[in-house]
Amino acid sequence: MSLFKAASTVSLLTLVSRVTGLVRDLLMASAFGVSGLTDAFNVAFRIPNLLRRLFGEGAFSQAFVPVLAASKALDGDAATKVLIDDVATALTWALLATCVVGIVAAPLLVWALASGLDARSFDAGVLMTRWMFPYIGCMSLVAFSAGILNTWKHFAVPAATPVLLNVAMIGAAWLGAPWFARMGIEPIYAMAAGVMLGGILQLGVQIPALRRLGLLPRIGLTWGRVRAAWRDAGVRQVLTLMLPALLGVGVAQLSLLINTQIASHLAAGSVTWVWYADRLMEFPTALLGVALGVVLTPQLAAARASGDAARYSQMLDWGLRLVVLLALPCAAALLAFATPLIATLFHRGAFSDNDVGQVSVALACYGIGLLGLVAVKVLAPGYYASLDIRTPVKIAIGVLVLTQVFNLILVPHLRHAALTLSISLGALVNALWLLIGLIRRGSYRPQPGWPVFAAQLIGATALMTAFLLWGAERFDWVALRAHSGMRMGLLAAMILGAVLIYFGALLASGLKLRQLLRR
Repeated sequence: MSLFKAASTVSLLTLVSRVTGLVRDLLMASAFGVSGLTDAFNVAFRIPNLLRRLFGEGAFSQAFVPVLAASKALDGDAATKVLIDDVATALTWALLATCVVGIVAAPLLVWALASGLDARSFDAGVLMTRWMFPYIGCMSLVAFSAGILNTWKHFAVPAATPVLLNVAMIGAAWLGAPWFARMGIEPIYAMAAGVMLGGILQLGVQIPALRRLGLLPRIGLTWGRVRAAWRDAGVRQVLTLMLPALLGVGVAQLSLLINTQIASHLAAGSVTWVWYADRLMEFPTALLGVALGVVLTPQLAAARASGDAARYSQMLDWGLRLVVLLALPCAAALLAFATPLIATLFHRGAFSDNDVGQVSVALACYGIGLLGLVAVKVLAPGYYASLDIRTPVKIAIGVLVLTQVFNLILVPHLRHAALTLSISLGALVNALWLLIGLIRRGSYRPQPGWPVFAAQLIGATALMTAFLLWGAERFDWVALRAHSGMRMGLLAAMILGAVLIYFGALLASGLKLRQLLRR
């Protein structure tokens, strides 16, 4: 399977996941609006997600996938299966202990993340954290399974799995919340139940996929088997790589923790306003950055293990060109067209005119750094594939400090929007720092043609942005609340027009898109 075909498969399935996630968010916005209780749910949901990114698809995947890919390339299938069994055993028991501790320590976790919540919201956040904390166990094992499947170039199941979480949460918002209300239970608690159901479903679908490949792990249950797993050389290598990776991912998650803490001390609803901006920002970062990172990481690791430096550099160059090609217009669209997007998607039910404005400014600030947020997903694997996790960690620590300096300067003036702007500025610095490091060490040598390529993209993006600015000013998107069908049709027409203008301008400038995608 070609890199572009694999990335397209992951991106398409990720799009399905994001669309169902958008439906989930639309239902939640309409049913619950923005309040202290929605802040409580978002805080409670963020806690297992934060730890999932630490122990699951974050530090663990960064350490496990390169080791697994190298073992597959150099040691053969039998030795690799032993590695899989031992890692699964060690991971399962570590997750079990983490879940027990997390449930007990839920009040401390909620306080650490959002001490500014009022008493009612704080208590609700603690209860929902306890309901949802086992989700980290499910999702970390899902990340483990995804690492195996992606290394064997089976991308579909891992990419499609998140849809199940969204489906479970849609069912919770649509059917569970009214049922909870009739039972005299706060309806927002239905969303916590939906999260746990989604986690179980996601883990369940991995089992048949792994069994078909003969890679379903055997988890040790005896003390002797567990002790042997922890002593395995491959497990120790993963752990050795995880320690700096934990610090690096922990730095990124600490930034989110600090931002949530700051938001909880701002106006009520600030946590939720930033949350909805996050949801839309994750569309392009997941479709572009995550998809490319998932596909490139095992391939880069295999190229590095076999000593093919030329292919290693060419894959990085291809990934970066695709990032700029697709992320630059998305960033411009978030800056120029944030209010129409938020108004059309969320402005109904309990979601007010003020909420539209507050989320829109936060989303526009994400547009400033979107290119950096996506590029990091391609640049960081360039280090991970070489088993160098320390360098991205050092860079992440520097960016964390810089981000909080930005917060100190900007929050008094921009309030919650400063939080997304600081992340954006930090992401741009992070991406540039990673890029310079790869070039200096000789791992990445830019292919010819970048200046002409950049000029073509900037010109096409400028034309598209002018069109979107005209559309944003020409129609009163907030006033069209009573005409949701017309507003949705206008949004679809504007997006289609923007796509045609952008790619039409690129083709007119002489850019050979087909050749780029096939590279």
